Amino acid sequence: MQDVAREAGVSASTVSRALSGNGYAAEDVRKRVHAVAARIGYIPDANARSLRNRSSHSVGVLISDLRNPFYADLAAGVEQRLRSAGYHMILVNDDGHAGEEMLAVQTFAAMRVAGVIVTPVSVEAVKSLHQHGVHVVQADRRISARHGDAVLGDNEAGAELVTRHLLQLGHRRIALLIDETKWTSGAGRLAGYRAAHAAAGAPVDEDLIAFTSFDAAAAGATAGRLLDARPDVTALFAANNVLAQGAFAEFQRRGLRLPDQLSIAAYDDVPWMSLVRPAITTVSQHTFDLGRRCADVLLARLSGEYAEDGPPRLVRVEPALFVRGSTGQAPPVGERANDRKAR
Repeated sequence: MQDVAREAGVSASTVSRALSGNGYAAEDVRKRVHAVAARIGYIPDANARSLRNRSSHSVGVLISDLRNPFYADLAAGVEQRLRSAGYHMILVNDDGHAGEEMLAVQTFAAMRVAGVIVTPVSVEAVKSLHQHGVHVVQADRRISARHGDAVLGDNEAGAELVTRHLLQLGHRRIALLIDETKWTSGAGRLAGYRAAHAAAGAPVDEDLIAFTSFDAAAAGATAGRLLDARPDVTALFAANNVLAQGAFAEFQRRGLRLPDQLSIAAYDDVPWMSLVRPAITTVSQHTFDLGRRCADVLLARLSGEYAEDGPPRLVRVEPALFVRGSTGQAPPVGERANDRKAR
């Protein structure tokens, strides 16, 4: 800064005002200072400024899997809203590992970020951010009701929507392919699956709830074993887009005709689902908008619109059902099983 001041013929404080925009600097002086800074390659140290002012315009965003279109869309929605408010995003991918999540939390705390939006893996990470005085918004799933705000899709309502759709098509042997129920997302989707059956007076066959890992290949293998063991299944509901990818690939490998022999529906509407044939019936969480809502909730805390020490907020984003070609009327009893044997 002293170098810029000397080159521009002004004081260091004038350089600070001209570059930060805080305080008065004449227009010709401001232009001269910016030109000198660009020529000598001076960039203000935002971290030093944050430490000095005890404030930051950086927000940490910590997600579970950047390769998954759901999390990529979520981060894009967050970034758009933060940028429009004058904040910038620091994005970290933890691959769903609690250890990596905690390392990121420690980094964010050291950087004095204004807040963190996280798809949480462990309650320890959320508590640690809270203890460091960092505003937290839990996105997609809520792991702690006490530490920070949360913006969630209504998972139970969404799963009930798609299960009810299958039941109305005459399906009574609907398999649920799911990877976890320890988080609010998976627990809600299982609850919605059960609620739709209860509302229709259709008992849930517990053997048709198939647990698998969060991996497309593993999900495909699980779906295959389920069809081998239960050829009477007429529909499958995949609890997220990764599981749907694996199941769809397995059905294609087996040469099944969708939806004549088997219907498939999924949670999370990601681009590939409307591009394949038949296109996949899905529940959309409006993921980009969910990301924007996360940023809105955090910005409301930072601006004082909601009291810094006020109670945690819970915001829900309503899901929508997109019916496409992968779901159809249930085949007559035994028809799919007999057709498979013939093949």
